[in-house]
Order: sequence, then structure tokens, then C-alpha cells
Amino acid sequence: MNTWALRAIWITVPVTVGDVVAHAIQTWSTAPRLTAGVLLWSGWAFVVTAVLVPRPLSLTITRVGTVLAFAVAVAAVLDATSSTLLGAAAIVVTLLAVVLGSRGEFARVCAQGAAYGDEERFPLKVPPGLAFAIVPAAIVIIGAGIALGPLLLAAEQWIAGVLALVILVPAAIMVARLVHQLSRRWIVLVPAGLVIADPLTLTDPVLFVRNRILGLGPADPRRPPPEAALDLRLGAAFGSCA
Repeated sequence: MNTWALRAIWITVPVTVGDVVAHAIQTWSTAPRLTAGVLLWSGWAFVVTAVLVPRPLSLTITRVGTVLAFAVAVAAVLDATSSTLLGAAAIVVTLLAVVLGSRGEFARVCAQGAAYGDEERFPLKVPPGLAFAIVPAAIVIIGAGIALGPLLLAAEQWIAGVLALVILVPAAIMVARLVHQLSRRWIVLVPAGLVIADPLTLTDPVLFVRNRILGLGPADPRRPPPEAALDLRLGAAFGSCA
């Protein structure tokens, strides 16, 4: 249900957010305004495709795209050229998209979209230290790499624009690849047992054979794991399994 709600909400973004952004950039000169329009429509189309065709890459695109849309909506509202009602609607819509795009159901649908054969994939949670510190900074770098160079060139800031392209685009590509690793962290149930596929903690996926698994259930976040246990949660203790 949350996945369909995300799809419905994101499809309305040009209507619910577009007018606010249009008011915010109406004083820009023609070339930067057209460039911004192309970038915004392209970003919206990428996320539409991602939410309609769920795959691990779709999860990364959605996580990044919805957060950037929220940032654009907030920046447009702070410009204060649109009505309060339109601004509030833009912020609410994009914030809902961020929440739904980062919730477990959509991540589960995207993970299962890459499954093959008789297996069930369950995404691992993003570690809190990454979710609240490193990932937001990474999204800022990705957004700057996408938008800053073209906008500066459109504004005829040639040196700054070229420097932005040369420096920020490679940085954005590198950071995007790292962020995508968060969408490729799974617990996979297969007929032979359980596989942990986590490129952040394990070099290769590890299979735990079914007949050697003593038990699997919710872990108590208040209790530390035994000293002999290997803790792969990276701090994501709430709702974890043991």
C-alpha cells in the first residue's frame, strides 16, 4: 500500500510543487530558468521510472531524488514569492515522498525486484550513523554535481561552471556508487538456508545452511550481543534479528 501511495504522490509533484518552484525562479534570466526546468523535469521523470519499476537501483534513485525534491521545495518556499498554502502543500508532498521512499515496504519491493528463483530478499536497515550524517552530505554532493555546473554555464559563469563540472560530477558519481551500496544490503531466504549479502561488512555473500541455524527472531535492542557473536548491524539495533 505504501508503494502505491508513493507512486500517487510523486506523480502529483509537477502540480503540487511545480507552481511554487516556478514562482521562485521567475526572476531568473531565460537560460538558467530553462536549464533549471530541464533538470527538474528530468529528475522527476527518473524518480517516476524508479517508483514504477522497483529494482535496487530504483531504491537509490528514489532515496536521492525525493530528498533533493524536498530541498528544492523548501528553498522555493523560503523565496516567499508563492502563497503560504501552496508552499505548505509543496513541503508536505515532498516530505511524504521522502518518508514513503525510505520506508521498509518500498525497499522490500525493490529488493525483491532483483530476486531470482525461489528466494525472498529482505533489505537491511541503513545504519543510523550513515542515515543521519553521511547520507545527507552525500545527497548534497550528488545534487550539486547534477545541477551546479549546468546552471553556472547557463548563467554564463564559464570558469566556475567548467570547474563545477570537472570537480563535482566525478565526485557525485563516486558518492552515488557508495550510496547505492546501501540498496544492495539484504538478508536472502533460499531453500538451502539464509544468505547475508552486505557489501558494507562482508566481501562476499555468506550462506548459513538451514540445518545449522539454531533460531532466528527479534533481538532485544537493550541487550548487547554475546562477546562471541559477530554483530553486522552497524548500529541499526532497533527491529533487528538475532
